[in-house]
Amino acid sequence: MSAIADLPGAVDPRAAIQAKVQAAGTSFYWAMRLLPVERRDAMFAIYAFCREVDDIADSDDPPEEKRRGLLAWREEIAAIYEHRSGSALGRILSDAVDRYALRRQDFIAMIEGMEMDAARDIQAPPMAELDLYCARVASAVGHLSVRIFGSDIPAADRVAEELGRALQLTNILRDIDEDAQRGRLYLPEELLRKAGIGATEPHAVLGHPALPQVCEELARVADAHYTRAREAMRECPRKAMRPAAVMCAVYHAVLDRLRERGWRDLAQPVSLPKPVKLWLALRHGFF
Repeated sequence: MSAIADLPGAVDPRAAIQAKVQAAGTSFYWAMRLLPVERRDAMFAIYAFCREVDDIADSDDPPEEKRRGLLAWREEIAAIYEHRSGSALGRILSDAVDRYALRRQDFIAMIEGMEMDAARDIQAPPMAELDLYCARVASAVGHLSVRIFGSDIPAADRVAEELGRALQLTNILRDIDEDAQRGRLYLPEELLRKAGIGATEPHAVLGHPALPQVCEELARVADAHYTRAREAMRECPRKAMRPAAVMCAVYHAVLDRLRERGWRDLAQPVSLPKPVKLWLALRHGFF
């Protein structure tokens, strides 16, 4: 099921997971480096879990094979909570579950989000369906994360809800062209219709002259989530919110760069150089 789970016993699975996260080159790695070792290891394990289920949903396997893979992860989550997982990743996650009182429903929500991708190629979903998707694949991970960061108060869960949606919408706007290559289009049908776009087929939408209007409107939705996430952070313990603050700053900077690039040449990649990520980590990691 998991590449981590199959590592030889002589290999330290926590080190292998950290190496996998670092090699991915994500902003996540920079933010999580702010955590103490135990909390950082737990977050890296959450990342590894997310990569496992995401890779299943994004694979070229037939839908039935994807469903079997995700069902296996549902069974693995049950084994984790019953302390009978035999996999290396499962044992690390089981330790994190016990140490930080992680909720089983959040792991299952993430799998349910991947099941949405695995069932069909999502194309121009209604806004309500897009919001549910973001809640499952991003905000659910946020609920796990804030508990590992050190806070389970209601304001921390609001951070998870708002920041998770903000990050996922930023990813959607960054990956429009890549998703279209897979036959997917996450731009909501309401915004397409408002812009006068009747098509839902990804490449037809990407070629429409009104596409920038849709992207900018969805970017404004993401902006609102970033704003509410920052407001909720101010009600939380500052130390616990440092990684969330870094993620918020880094991904909002990505959104700003997407706007600077514009919404015409969507194949042109947008990312933040490592020095910028480091500067944002230093600036917002000690707010």
